[in-house]
Order: sequence, then C-alpha cells, then structure tokens
Amino acid sequence: MNDELEHLLEHHGIRPTAVRILVYRAIHHRSEAFSLADVENWLPEMDRSSIFRALKLFTEHQLLHEIDDGSGIFKYCVCRCEGSHHLNHIHFACTRCGKTYCLEDHTIPLVSLPDGFETHEVEYIVKGVCPRCK
Repeated sequence: MNDELEHLLEHHGIRPTAVRILVYRAIHHRSEAFSLADVENWLPEMDRSSIFRALKLFTEHQLLHEIDDGSGIFKYCVCRCEGSHHLNHIHFACTRCGKTYCLEDHTIPLVSLPDGFETHEVEYIVKGVCPRCK
C-alpha cells in the first residue's frame, strides 16, 4: 500500500515523506468531503500544522480540491477530476448533518461569459437534505 501511495505522490510531483503518506492514507478512500478537524480526529498523534501543510500541498498538486460549502469551514475532497481544473464538479451540502458530498456523476453546463472574462474554476454547491437525514 505504501508503495502505491508513494508512486501516486511522486506522479503528482510531491516528495513522499512519512507525514504525507500517513495523511494521504487517511484520506484517499473518502467519498465525502472532510475538514482539517476530521483529519486531526483520524490522526490524533499528528500535529495540526503538519496535517494542514500536507492538505494544502495535495490541493496545490490537484490530489484534493477545496470546497467552500458556506459552512465557514473549508472542506477537502479527493480529486477524481480529469485534467487540472475542477470544472463542472457539483457538491451537495446537507443542511442537517453538515456533510458535503461530491456528486461526480452529475455535471453542470459551462457558463457562457461575456468577452474578456476567463473561467479558471467553477464552484457549484447544492444545499438540501441528504438521504441519511431524510
């Protein structure tokens, strides 16, 4: 397992240190979005700043993407997008349990912008109640 994770990190231009491997091992299989606090709970032996630096690095190298779901706490989601942009990627934020889900199989149309505007990233958050909270 470590060899696979090391190869993945290296493939994305990240030096596979012990901390980075531990953090990525804790998050890579997650289908729901998670916060820094979630990762701290999963890795109680690791300090907050080391986890935060790893998450930021993974985001910069497109292994994760940040989600601003309106809760006031940035969340992260394992990136399974094609290419380096997260266009047409929908997230669902449950207003009851507070969880945010990636809806990878649901795309949104590209927005046509006036001349002179250039799209770099699109965030699309749907808020409501998830199936578990219904």
